[in-house]
Amino acid sequence: MSKEEIYTIPILDAFNTDCECPFCHLSDNLEKDTIDFVLGPSYMDVGIRHLTNATGFCPTHFAKLFNEKNRLGMALILETHIKKVRQDLEDRMKPDKPKGFKIGKRTAPGPVKDFTDKLVSHCYICDRIQDFLDRYMDTFFYLWKKDSSFRILFTASKGFCIKHFGQLYDIGEHVLKENDFQDFKSQLLTIQQTNFDRVIEDLEWFITKFDYRFENESWKQSKDAVSRSIQKLSGSKP
Repeated sequence: MSKEEIYTIPILDAFNTDCECPFCHLSDNLEKDTIDFVLGPSYMDVGIRHLTNATGFCPTHFAKLFNEKNRLGMALILETHIKKVRQDLEDRMKPDKPKGFKIGKRTAPGPVKDFTDKLVSHCYICDRIQDFLDRYMDTFFYLWKKDSSFRILFTASKGFCIKHFGQLYDIGEHVLKENDFQDFKSQLLTIQQTNFDRVIEDLEWFITKFDYRFENESWKQSKDAVSRSIQKLSGSKP
């Protein structure tokens, strides 16, 4: 299987899925796969442990890993990660040559603050998901430029969450020729506005259903309108 096919298949699957944002769908699948990967045989892999030791995980993914109930796997990962953090902090807190104590505003963070800032801003799972999503974005534009049938799939989609809409717009502006970008921008905006209207209509009907005069009417497509609207705005479905 070629490299293009490796990334093309998930993109096509996502755009064939009934969802509010194909890239959120991809992200959710990547998250599940990466959690399984981290708590599977990979935690005994020296190369992977080197990465998780250095990077660690965000609070959200620490909680999701913990909820998987693989306590031994988590203990092994945590043991070497905490040892690495302890050593890195110790190394950065070693006294430098005496320079005298200066009171005043720092122009840049010191080595300890710089280390802790970087540690809490990175997560092995988040970084791995983003790495794959970047490749999927590249594949999206490859398909959009080369495959007319994919354009049909794209225009038939339910649009995107705000985050991924913005990313598509920004990347398209940089990777497409001017005329192609104008075509893409027009398609993207039409898709997004059409699907905002769809979600708004569902929300309005959901609200209307709480009026006793409409209690016997069909819910139509509105039963999950609140959760779908949240996903459309935030990228996260409750």
